[in-house]
Amino acid sequence: MWAREHWLHVYFPTQDVSLTSRCKVDRAHYAPSRPYSDSPQPIGHGATISAPHMHGHACEYLIDFLRPGSRVLDIGSGSGYLTHVLANLVTDPSIPDDLNGHVIGVDHIPELVDLADKNMHKSDQGRKLLDTGKVKFITADGRLGWQEGAPYDAIHVGAAAEKLHPALIAQLHAPGRMFIPVDTVCDGSARGFGGGQYIWVVDKRVDGSVHKEKVFQVSYVPLTDPPKK
Repeated sequence: MWAREHWLHVYFPTQDVSLTSRCKVDRAHYAPSRPYSDSPQPIGHGATISAPHMHGHACEYLIDFLRPGSRVLDIGSGSGYLTHVLANLVTDPSIPDDLNGHVIGVDHIPELVDLADKNMHKSDQGRKLLDTGKVKFITADGRLGWQEGAPYDAIHVGAAAEKLHPALIAQLHAPGRMFIPVDTVCDGSARGFGGGQYIWVVDKRVDGSVHKEKVFQVSYVPLTDPPKK
């Protein structure tokens, strides 16, 4: 377990001091137990908040597309923690408000959408992001994305998809990038060597062409239908 001041810098490494500062979001507002432990934590309804190092990886891979003014889609937003971090990266209090970006968090479980909103309200910064519309949480099927806010400069998917869903690629801006775990056993087109779940980085280039790269193996909860009651 790391002290709060330590792991924030370990898992969000950057040479840009102002960027590092904007990444700081207290995980204790989002994780019900052991918030500073580098491990996933259950948040109810079969969902988890990912380990801090995985959030760090996501930000590192997406960072070139997380600038003030960027539009971001966070699928499987769960606790709302990474949604808050992403919002900090696409907003800057030193520039006019209408030039700042926004983040849409999507989850298919209504109770988790309510939880994320409640968690963000625990801090003054989180409340302001919600009140100004810089962050919005929506109940929807993440596999379909959220067309209303498209195109997105960056898309983060926080649960393992059965395939590289075409709807998500279609909603990427050109240029834009998606960070998505894919169950390669389910998706033959993404299988490559070996089964299991892998992070894929999907880039849509300026000309609209799409480049896909399989980067490392992971273990995520699945991106599926809501659990049956």
